[in-house]
Order: sequence, then structure tokens, then C-alpha cells
Amino acid sequence: MGLRSYILKRIAYSFILLILVLALNFIIFWVMPGDPISLFINPVKGSEELRKITAETLKKLWGIGDPLPIQFLRYLQNMFTWQFGDSFVSFKPIASQLLYYVPFTVLLMGGSTVLAIVFGVVFGVLVAHKRGGKFDSSMVLTSLIFYSLPTFWMGMIFIIVFSSMLGWFPIKGAYPSSWTLPGQWPTPLTIDSSSSSPQTLNVMLNLNTGDTLTLVWGFLWHSFLPVMTLTLFQYGGFLLLARATMIEALTEDYIITARAKGVTERNVLFRHALKNASLPLITNAALSFGFMLSGAIITETVYTWPGLGGWIWFAIQNKDFPALQALFYIVALSVILANFVADLLYGVIDPRIKYG
Repeated sequence: MGLRSYILKRIAYSFILLILVLALNFIIFWVMPGDPISLFINPVKGSEELRKITAETLKKLWGIGDPLPIQFLRYLQNMFTWQFGDSFVSFKPIASQLLYYVPFTVLLMGGSTVLAIVFGVVFGVLVAHKRGGKFDSSMVLTSLIFYSLPTFWMGMIFIIVFSSMLGWFPIKGAYPSSWTLPGQWPTPLTIDSSSSSPQTLNVMLNLNTGDTLTLVWGFLWHSFLPVMTLTLFQYGGFLLLARATMIEALTEDYIITARAKGVTERNVLFRHALKNASLPLITNAALSFGFMLSGAIITETVYTWPGLGGWIWFAIQNKDFPALQALFYIVALSVILANFVADLLYGVIDPRIKYG
């Protein structure tokens, strides 16, 4: 089987998996106890007849009274066309709220995941090369400590030290409080430093150099502590995995041959051993990026970060079923795509893998 056939086969498998995930997502909310209609009917005000009329109107509007197969087909159509409906809480389109929260989550989770992978893999290779020494023991110990500490505890310690005591970083938020973000994202950007009124932050491509630097610095300044918290929490897993796979790879015969031929130790580690030990790392990295859009509920809560994790927690508390269905679908789609990319990378990195 060639590469093209393999890709088509993986696409078909991924599509079938996506249908099964969507079906499970539909069933979960269909069998969930409670009636969403009751959230919109005041149990005190109005007569019983008026409440019944209101309930019937909402059921007809939402199609709740339709046969279950019709509801499921309509649900699939809405998911595939990204017509997620309106939130039960904010009464705003869920798609527009996703556009607002996703950039903050990508900045927080994407930045911390990339840093954790880079530092974890690099230090994992080095400690595998220096295994048994003090550097190996100290790095493994610190990685286990940070991996074991609760993220909310690390976040609070960082806030106390770097925000309250030293005043180096802000305590909360994803951008300076002088910026006022509108309800939707993206929108035009204007930063008027001469105006005495609260400044308005919108995002657009026609930024001058000063506004661009102000925008980038504002987000980086506020994201430093939460990104550092998640990076320290995640990098230990990549370090331990890279160390374990590298120790096994460094005992292979081709490594001894490469050293005997005079290949530099850096090339031996990063071009020969790491390439052949990278398949488990690719799987772990793909899963990390796949769950990136699920956000970090605890870390976002500690730092008051406006990401998807906090929105998921808020939707659970307020029984915002349309928002939860959309969010679960987005997370599942991200994981499926990440695994699809990982499967393709296996064959690119390791030629021993045959498609078929």
C-alpha cells in the first residue's frame, strides 16, 4: 500500500471515529437528567397554562419534540457546519464566543506545550547522555517534583512571590486592565494613549510598529506566570519519556558504529539516537496538542485567564448544554486531527514503518 492509499485509509478511519464521537456526544446530553426548557421558564411568575404554552413553543423552536433520528441528523448537520446555536447563559452565538476564547487558550496552552516539549526533550537527551551522574539525578528529581505539585499551588506561590512581593508581573487577567475588549473577537484595534477615557483594544492587521509592540508586550507580560506554571508542570513528563527512550537507543549497535566512525557526540545524540527514539515522543506531543483546546481549568481560574477551560467549567456550572456540546466536539476533533498527524509523522521520521 502506497502513501496515498494509507492517507486515504487514515482519513476514512478518522471520519468514522469522528461520527462515533459525535454520536456519543449527542447521547450524553440526550440522556442527561434535567430539562433545559425549565431553565427558561419562571416557576413562580405566570399561570400554569402560560408556562405550558412557553414550554411547547420552546420545544417546537428547538426541535425537541421531533423524532430522535431527525434530531440526530440535525445535530450532525449543525456540528459539521459549525452552527452551534446560542448560549443558554449569555444568549450570544457560541461560534463568536469561541473566536474570543480560542486565541487566549492557544497562547496559554500552545506556548506552554511548545516550551515543555523543547525543554523536556533537550534535557531528556542530555540526562540520558550523562545518566547516573549528579546532573541526571537532579534533573529527574526536579521534574518529578514539578510534575507532582498541584498547578493551583504553584500558581498561588508565583502570584505571591512575583506579583505581590516583587511586583514584576500582574496578578490576573490576559491583558492590561486599561484595555477594554469588546464582546467579539477579532475586531479593529485602536490604542489611543492621549485619550483620558479607557483605551479600547481590538485586533486588526493594519497596526503600526508602536501599537504592535504594545499589543505583544501586554499579552506576553500577563501570560508569563501562567505559561511558566503549565510549562514546569508538563516538561517533567517529556523529560522522563525522552530519557527512557534515549537510554534504550544509546545502547544500539548503530550508535557504537557512529562513534567509531568519528561522528561528533552532538550528532550522535540529536541526529541518530533521538530520531530513532522519537516515536513515543511524537505520540505524547500529539496528545498534548490534541487536548490543547480543552484549556487548563485550574490554572485559568487561579490567574483569571479567559480561556476555553474556564468557559467549560462555567458552562458545566450553569448547564449551558449547547456550549458544552460545541466544546466537547472541538476537543474531540482536535485530538483526532492530532493523532492523524502523528500517524503520518511516524512514516516520515522512521523509514522502517511500512504503510500497509
